[in-house]
Amino acid sequence: MAIRPIRVFGDPVLKQRADEILNWDDNLKLLAQDMLDTMYDAPGVGLAGPQVGVQKRIFVYDIGQGPNVVINPVLSQFEGEWDYDEGCLSVPGLYWEIQRPKRVHLEAYNLEQEKISIDADELLARVFQHETDHLDGILLIDRLDPKRRKQAMKSLREQSLQDNV
Repeated sequence: MAIRPIRVFGDPVLKQRADEILNWDDNLKLLAQDMLDTMYDAPGVGLAGPQVGVQKRIFVYDIGQGPNVVINPVLSQFEGEWDYDEGCLSVPGLYWEIQRPKRVHLEAYNLEQEKISIDADELLARVFQHETDHLDGILLIDRLDPKRRKQAMKSLREQSLQDNV
């Protein structure tokens, strides 16, 4: 299909809450395929609609078990804690140790408009939380404490200056 440009930090689309998907049609299937192609090309393990400029509640992921599409996700049953170095395709090249719940439950729909229900832990739970954050307009750096956020902003400014040279 098509590789879409990935929106990066500073793009206002990344800070807006995405809208629920109400129509399952061929355009949605095309979007999902484009998102998978873009995610694999990046490469990444997940990609949300806003990251490709689409303000819809959809994300794709593959943690090594094959491609998946998640539509209109709702997370619940957050349990435990897990620290992990987390990166983001919209904040390229930077990683931070982020604490998130170790386990979550996801309810959503697939491309066939079938309800899906998944109990996830560790990496899969993290992917679900990270991508759902994107759908809510929350970026990885929003999860940092004030000191690390200040350092992250400095790194992003320096990276932006280097990109413009």
